[in-house]
Amino acid sequence: MASEAEVRLRERLSKLGGMKLLRGTKLSGELERLQDQLDRLRSEPTAEEIWHSVELARHQDRPYTLDYVERILDDFFELHGDRGRADDPALVAGLGTLSGRTVVLVGHQKGRDLKERTKRNFGMAYPEGYRKAMRAMALADRHGFPLITMIDTPGAYPGVAAEQHGQGGAIARSQATMARLSVPTVACVIGEGGSGGAVAVAVADRVLMQEHAIYSVISPEGCAAILWRDAAEARKAAAAFKPDAAHCLELGVIDGIVAEPEGGAHTDPDDAAQLLEQGILEALEEIESLDPVERRRQRRAKYRVMGVLAQG
Repeated sequence: MASEAEVRLRERLSKLGGMKLLRGTKLSGELERLQDQLDRLRSEPTAEEIWHSVELARHQDRPYTLDYVERILDDFFELHGDRGRADDPALVAGLGTLSGRTVVLVGHQKGRDLKERTKRNFGMAYPEGYRKAMRAMALADRHGFPLITMIDTPGAYPGVAAEQHGQGGAIARSQATMARLSVPTVACVIGEGGSGGAVAVAVADRVLMQEHAIYSVISPEGCAAILWRDAAEARKAAAAFKPDAAHCLELGVIDGIVAEPEGGAHTDPDDAAQLLEQGILEALEEIESLDPVERRRQRRAKYRVMGVLAQG
């Protein structure tokens, strides 16, 4: 029996296939993209393939937010601080030019070596990071700049200090801020999309995932520790809750999968960046034509139906 996601993709393919081509349209590219996603759904990933995606999502050489910024944005200017307490290096924010348009970008940054990873807290943000992100979001909304977010974090930092500074409230306010934005928003899961730390900057009009990224409410190790009291059962947990891109698309929590170079994004960061840029631009073109009020309405409707139990 075809999944709901497969049915939706088939319907969209059918509608686009029956439309007459107009000058300047890119229907052929859209048809190819949707057919590729449909093919991915039809080939159900095995437990081994799911775990392989987990490993690739965490690969130490995988491109991070600033690696993509360097390749796809011109004139990037980074913003620092939450204008209240501190600057959180785990989340970077700034302005740049993407294919001729000014955009605001927010993204997690893990760090390459031990020194940088310690400084950036392995991409796990404190409340100050989410307040900085909200500052950037407000700037985008005020000036009419599209917002791009890049997600790559095991989760928000769970330490005592973060809780004392209002971690849960900061995550909730960040989500609410994104839901209210009038500008086009595109979120991209480029590595690990873990729990509230990811969702805080992922309430977007379009959510994309790279082919070997993962997106889940808990890590495989955390899930295994809860269910089997043994983090070593992470592989079994991942096979059960399926955090890979194909299954996230099937569940409807993302809107598209961005292909990666063979072997993963780390094998050819330049090609990976080009593919990601293409995916972002296609998503922006799809939503920029919408009236801001309608854009907000569709965004809220999209997230309100997620997780709703449909009895058949």
